[in-house]
Amino acid sequence: MGRPPTGGRPIHVFSGGRPVRLRRELGVGDAVVIGLGAMIGAGVFAALAPAAAEAGSGLLLGLALAALVAWCNATSSARLAARYPSSGGTYVYGRERLGPFWGYLAGWGFVVGKTASCAAMALTVGAYLWPEQAHLVAVAAVLVLTAVSCAGVQKAAWLTKVIVALVLAVLAAVVVACLSAGTASPLLGGGTDPLGVLRAAGLLFFAFAGYARIATLGEEVRDPRRTIPRAVPIALGCTLVVYVAVAISVLLVLGPQRLASAVDPLAEAVRAAGVPALAPVVRVGAAIAALGSLLALLLGVSRTTFAMARDRHLPRVLAVVHPRTGVPHRAELAVGAVAALLAATVDLRAAIGFSSFGVLAYYAIANASALNLTPREVWLSRCVPVFGILGCVLLAGALPIGSVLAGSAILGLGAVVYRLTASRVT
Repeated sequence: MGRPPTGGRPIHVFSGGRPVRLRRELGVGDAVVIGLGAMIGAGVFAALAPAAAEAGSGLLLGLALAALVAWCNATSSARLAARYPSSGGTYVYGRERLGPFWGYLAGWGFVVGKTASCAAMALTVGAYLWPEQAHLVAVAAVLVLTAVSCAGVQKAAWLTKVIVALVLAVLAAVVVACLSAGTASPLLGGGTDPLGVLRAAGLLFFAFAGYARIATLGEEVRDPRRTIPRAVPIALGCTLVVYVAVAISVLLVLGPQRLASAVDPLAEAVRAAGVPALAPVVRVGAAIAALGSLLALLLGVSRTTFAMARDRHLPRVLAVVHPRTGVPHRAELAVGAVAALLAATVDLRAAIGFSSFGVLAYYAIANASALNLTPREVWLSRCVPVFGILGCVLLAGALPIGSVLAGSAILGLGAVVYRLTASRVT
């Protein structure tokens, strides 16, 4: 059954006789919106084309498989977040259920991979808004959203609501335009390659992965035992409905082959549907969606950084909460600075692979932690985390070999760092 909830030591460190805790300000609606902001991001604008190139007419099957794995991961994460409502997500769950090393490895994979993803989302904003100055726009986006997140989690939640509303409006316009077109391509034309479906699921999975942001904010949610288990499935279910509607609409207009070759698939779909004036709106919507993903990433990565620093796996100077805003401002500034530096200097397309590998490792540890949470005799409840583990391993193995090797190397480096720093942890 694992160790007691505190693992034999306090979760919080103390400064000046007062515990370092974050404020519980988020309700169910706030948590759902933050999850939606993380999931309904740039992925839906960009992932459909490469997924169609892999799966062809099996694109919808790949989407269903990705959603199933995401549901298992979300269910495990929600149960664990309700049990351990602290910042850090799987870093905390792995530590409490599997031991310090596994929690650390999950946190390491999340912080390293998702910091790279922050820069990638920022570069996506630049590529859509001002391609000739993509790096400059990316740095500005990181700096502005870091300032927003430092201003308080409620302000970040409010901005996320605005972004989600705008993105959903754009996606609704795309769906209406495509379904109103006079012609339609067959949804299931051509052959279906099972391995291609698996690779497509691996690509599409990351369009769902934002539900973890709700869990990593567990210390800032009111009544977490009730709020988190409700917010995670609601956010995931809403996202799945949106993705299915968009995928079917775009497939009907473009077909699998044309979709696979599209550079900007949703903009191409509205042009093919006879509404070319909507294409610039879709491009702006993609940039706004990337901003929403970036904001959610900054929130999630900074909370995991804060939790690891609180346990001395990262510099303890980052484990400080601002007395007025109640946010881990030093962790947020550190993550923002690194993401801005990467966005200014690096082309992160090659880094997305190992980022994806790290995220799947993160969720595999989450499912293993949830498996340890359930008594062996309750076999039905144990099936969900077991399938989640198998799904994560399967999708990780389907990634390009370079991504697997790079991701494994990053996790191996994390293990070395853990051995070097473990003696400092109390």
